[in-house]
Amino acid sequence: MRTRLSQKQETFCLEYFRNGNATEAALVAKYSPHTAAFIGSENLNKPLIAARLAELRKRAEDASIMSVVERKARLSEIARARVTDYQESGADGGYISIGKESPNTAALSEIVSTTKYDENGASPTLITRIRLHNPVQAIAELNKMEKLYSPESPGETHNTQINIVVDSPAAQSLLQRVLNGERTQQELSGAH
Repeated sequence: MRTRLSQKQETFCLEYFRNGNATEAALVAKYSPHTAAFIGSENLNKPLIAARLAELRKRAEDASIMSVVERKARLSEIARARVTDYQESGADGGYISIGKESPNTAALSEIVSTTKYDENGASPTLITRIRLHNPVQAIAELNKMEKLYSPESPGETHNTQINIVVDSPAAQSLLQRVLNGERTQQELSGAH
C-alpha cells in the first residue's frame, strides 16, 4: 500500500484545493483528457488524497481564523481603550491623532471628521469625533471565554442532565421519596 502521494496526486490536490473542480485538477496534474473526469472523481475517494485535502483545509483555516489568544487580545484592546489615547494637545489646542502607533485601535468603532467655518466662511476648523466599542461588552466576552460566570448568572440558562445510578433497593426507595417531594433529612430518615 502506498503511503505517499505521487507528484501527479499532489498536483491534483493543490489544484483541486485551489479551484474545487476535480476534472480541471486532473487535467492540470497531467492526467489524460479522456479520463480526467473519472480520475478526478476517483481521486477524491482515495484516503491519502482525502487526508491531504483535509490537511490543506486545516492549514487555510488555521491561517485565516483568529486563535483564542488573538480574540482575547482584540477584546482586551477594546476593554483598555480610552478616548484620551487618541487626543493630543498642542499650542493651538487639542486634536485627535490616530495612526499606526496609536494604542488600542481595535476599540475604534467610528471616526467622523467635519470642517466648520466661521460666519464669514473663513477660518476652517477640523472637528473629529470618535466612538469606541463598548468596553463593558468586551469585558463580558472575555469573562465568558474564561468561564468566569457561574451557571446561575442572570440571563444564562443551562440544560443539565444528571444520571443517577441506583444499585440497591434502599437507594431506589430513597430516590423515589426525594422525587416525591421529601426534602429534609428528618423526612428522609423516617423520624417524624
